[in-house]
Amino acid sequence: MKIDSIDFFYLSMPEVLDIGDGSQDALLVRVTANGHTGWGECEAAPLPSIASLICPMSHSACKPVAASVLGQTLDSPQDIVRINRLVRQNSMDLLQADHTLSGIDTALWDLLGKCCDQPVYRLLGYERACSKTPYASVLFGDTPQKTLEKARGIRAQGFRAAKFGWGAFGQRSVQDDADLVVAAREGLGQEAILCVDAGTVWGEDVDAARARLKVLQDCRVTWLEEPFHTGALSAYRTLAAESGPVRLAGGEGSHTEYMAQAMIDYGGLGFVQIDVGRVGGITAAKRVADYAAAKGVTFVNHTFTSHLALSASLQPYAGLRDYVLCEYPVELKPLAYEMTVEHLSPDADGTLQLPERPGLGLTPDTDALQKYLVDVQITVQGKILYRTPRF
Repeated sequence: MKIDSIDFFYLSMPEVLDIGDGSQDALLVRVTANGHTGWGECEAAPLPSIASLICPMSHSACKPVAASVLGQTLDSPQDIVRINRLVRQNSMDLLQADHTLSGIDTALWDLLGKCCDQPVYRLLGYERACSKTPYASVLFGDTPQKTLEKARGIRAQGFRAAKFGWGAFGQRSVQDDADLVVAAREGLGQEAILCVDAGTVWGEDVDAARARLKVLQDCRVTWLEEPFHTGALSAYRTLAAESGPVRLAGGEGSHTEYMAQAMIDYGGLGFVQIDVGRVGGITAAKRVADYAAAKGVTFVNHTFTSHLALSASLQPYAGLRDYVLCEYPVELKPLAYEMTVEHLSPDADGTLQLPERPGLGLTPDTDALQKYLVDVQITVQGKILYRTPRF
């Protein structure tokens, strides 16, 4: 079959706040081929991604992403791999192309899974999807008391693991950060897994991160996530050598599998976290999962948006039995939660199962999303290159 169309839907909450919450807007992707439809999501600012889909060619390595996808044959997983490579070659100098490709690649896997009547993970070569242990992913409260209350709420919901991040953490004194971590541990209880996300707050300042190690060790934090920028490999490696039982985690900022592989090889990571909506889609994420497994580094998904993105992010390591943790956002804005008709919810024992339905197993709720649709039109030299499509 041939790829007939690619549609991007810019969705947004009525008000977008200046907080570390990626669920406030979204770029939903629809791809059609021979009457079949697949859905994906880009984890990026929607408007630049739309522009990279349809922009005029600048030169031979800076072509619009759509030019490498429309009209292509889609009959097997090998076709998706070929299309992924073609986009990377033809849009090499179009920097937003990686994010744009991510949503399209995911939609292609969803479409092919539906055509083959198979879940995506089976198309990736896994016989079955192993259960995962979801960690409730939340922002730190502004105060230790608010953090304590959040942690108690997470524990009451039955989660056995949680990650607190961003917010005030790293912005104030060492003692202020210590109080936040202690409050999180107290609220979760002593048996729960606790992780901390610094959100790249220290840039490449190893001393600032080092000053927080004692409280992280005392509170038995499993990992310190993104203490530095994605490319600050020397800083990662230096801190990893000193962090002891607190392993370093990172990789969500990787736009290609090569960036993620460099973090594995040279950053001293214990956990590599990959966002399917950024790294180049399910195709690239599966390569990272395979590479991490070979190197003895634990692969974990990064997801802070919709359940469509959550399903996509779990597929690349669905069959890896020993890699059990998965990020599970619990403070989604209504837009992100209403993205799909179905949702992935932990079982009574606190574990998460991927749906056995074809493709990603989730259906966008286009009726609910209508109210979030942003009206956009892009015109160049009097020619309309893009206008908001209809659901």
